[in-house]
Amino acid sequence: MTEITTSRRTALKAAVAGAGLIAAPAVLRYARATSKRIVVRDDGGIYTKAYGAVYYKPFTQKTGIEVVGVQATAEPVAQIRSMVETKNYTWDMAKISQPAILLLTEGGKVLLEKHGLENDPFVKTIPAQYMSPYGVGTNVYSTVLAYREEAFKGRAAPKSWADFWNVKDFPGRRGIRKHPFDTLEQAAMASGVPAAQLYPLDLDRAFKALDAIKPKIDVWWNSGAQVEQMLKSGEVDMIATWVSRPQSANADGAKIGIVWNQNIWGVDSWSILAGTPNADACREFIKFASEPQRMGSLSQYFAAGVTQPEAFKYIKPELAKDSPTYPDNIKNGVQIDVKYWVANQAAVIEKFNGWVLK
Repeated sequence: MTEITTSRRTALKAAVAGAGLIAAPAVLRYARATSKRIVVRDDGGIYTKAYGAVYYKPFTQKTGIEVVGVQATAEPVAQIRSMVETKNYTWDMAKISQPAILLLTEGGKVLLEKHGLENDPFVKTIPAQYMSPYGVGTNVYSTVLAYREEAFKGRAAPKSWADFWNVKDFPGRRGIRKHPFDTLEQAAMASGVPAAQLYPLDLDRAFKALDAIKPKIDVWWNSGAQVEQMLKSGEVDMIATWVSRPQSANADGAKIGIVWNQNIWGVDSWSILAGTPNADACREFIKFASEPQRMGSLSQYFAAGVTQPEAFKYIKPELAKDSPTYPDNIKNGVQIDVKYWVANQAAVIEKFNGWVLK
């Protein structure tokens, strides 16, 4: 969710050596593909660059099917709905979050195709928590606590959301996202709610915690680019943010600490638009992109939250530790409750926006 950019401009700038040479399955039934071109919505930026090198170009070389990556808004639910209902397909498939998948498949017309790839040799090895009948998990993203190491030189740095909320023992300029997603989870955990008992959110408790820290928040941020700039400039000392932003700042030479404890994570999936005439070509692409070795090659561009456990065999250890799905990182996190947010987002967003204005 894809707010983008993951780590490490050292990794970002590295070329994927031989990406097109990674072995594909012995037999892929490309003859089923009905088109020589598919259009895939991705997140743009480093994702488009990395996917072009690791997925798009090699797939075209292997199959003759051109893949065009296009960027769109973070949650393009309305765009997909319009395309499917009008049968005017600007895209054939999209990389979207699990909440977006639910919004497009529940409570009315189903706007995504079932992929039917559960028995594919590679797809079936992706853990169930990253899968849906309408989406094959391809990337895990995380929200973390990040801090400027210089600001905590000679003193203890924050290690939890409770520390972030503790302005007495951890003084410094703070930033929080101006949106209830993740922010309410952080507030609840800061108040002492165990991660395993986070949902359904105790809104009264979470807002009470936000009331306590609201006067101490120096920046309510709206974009990842804003976060990255603030970390580099020193405008904030600690911030709740998508992990890609401090990682990118570190790749540019900043010294930003990342706290994986109590990280909040979600999944992006490859999903096929219902009714696209190129659905079979999309399925072949998804299988191709789910190969562990190929997925592992993304690490040469950014610390991808790979959904294939076997992909870590092909990732350098120093890069693997930056991945949201690295075992130590994922076990210390909590998965976003997709169904909770789909059911409650409208009311909670309204409540949060009203609270911000108080």
